[in-house]
Amino acid sequence: MLQDKQKEILRKMPKLDLHLHLDGSVKTATILDLARQRGIKLPAVDADGLIPHMKVSGRCGSLVEYLSKFDFVAGFLHTGEALERVAFELVEQAAADNCEYIEVRFGPQLHRGEGLSCYDAIGHVLQGLQRGEQVYGVTSRAIAICLRHHSIRDNLEVIEAAAAYKGKGLAAVDLAGPEAEYPAELHREVFERAQALGLAVTIHAGEAAGPENIREAITRLGATRIGHGVRLREDKQVFHMVHDQGIVLEMCPISNYQTRAVADWNVYPIREYFDAGLKLTVNTDNLTVSNTSIHEEYSILMDKFGFRLKEIGQLILNGVDAAFLEPAVKRRMKERFESRFAQLGALQV
Repeated sequence: MLQDKQKEILRKMPKLDLHLHLDGSVKTATILDLARQRGIKLPAVDADGLIPHMKVSGRCGSLVEYLSKFDFVAGFLHTGEALERVAFELVEQAAADNCEYIEVRFGPQLHRGEGLSCYDAIGHVLQGLQRGEQVYGVTSRAIAICLRHHSIRDNLEVIEAAAAYKGKGLAAVDLAGPEAEYPAELHREVFERAQALGLAVTIHAGEAAGPENIREAITRLGATRIGHGVRLREDKQVFHMVHDQGIVLEMCPISNYQTRAVADWNVYPIREYFDAGLKLTVNTDNLTVSNTSIHEEYSILMDKFGFRLKEIGQLILNGVDAAFLEPAVKRRMKERFESRFAQLGALQV
């Protein structure tokens, strides 16, 4: 009964999601509808039939296998209308899970198959997010992703387009993709340009490859946040650097389990990292691919790692502190979250 009561309080607690992929969070019904509109034949006649093509079942053999789920959705997101729609619906999904702030990341170069430029792709996503924010009251920002397997030229094009939207809803830039095959050091030139343009940087690292990618992301690519960072503990020196510099880890428990970033839940390091004083945040990664929600991610922490509501409250507030937001907006959000936590009695449990 106590656990049920705590879960109910958890559901009511305001939350945020800093690591959330647009193309990994598209609703099955939306793909069905987009296909009907465009006369595209699908491998299933209803939304439920699309689940095997869009969602992970159990654990994957690797990150590469997990990423293959994105390939099916990719073909439907090459028009401004489609990008605006899925961005808007992502805000809708966040509101339904009591998530009051989201940072939605996507690779502009992946949405150009029908003539959009990088600049256009970013603009359409921002329009969808901003419309969603107006309707649902969920503060929403975007993060433009460079892809590890793309050329320097293509990724520099993303950086320049992102800079044009700086302060207009574009919060930061990122590097994602097959980490083991394409180490962070290959992209120094790209992120030197991002830093010169004053763009905030978060980098996927320490998920499918070791802590050397985390070191590179911080020391050379300018990252103040690390996507995942699960393998940080493999290098004590890098671990202490992350701790001492207050680098934020964007951990995504269910996704990390599915991609085999760890062998099993009993060696997932989130409790170890939290107790060591690292700045952790908890996020969903991909709502659809991982079949998750922000509530479910925190429930996993309670069920498998003994996190109490007070500790979950701290993780949520870590997210507010780490958000790529204007200082005044961030301050008001933190005050609102703390007030709501106090009303729910979450900080005493």
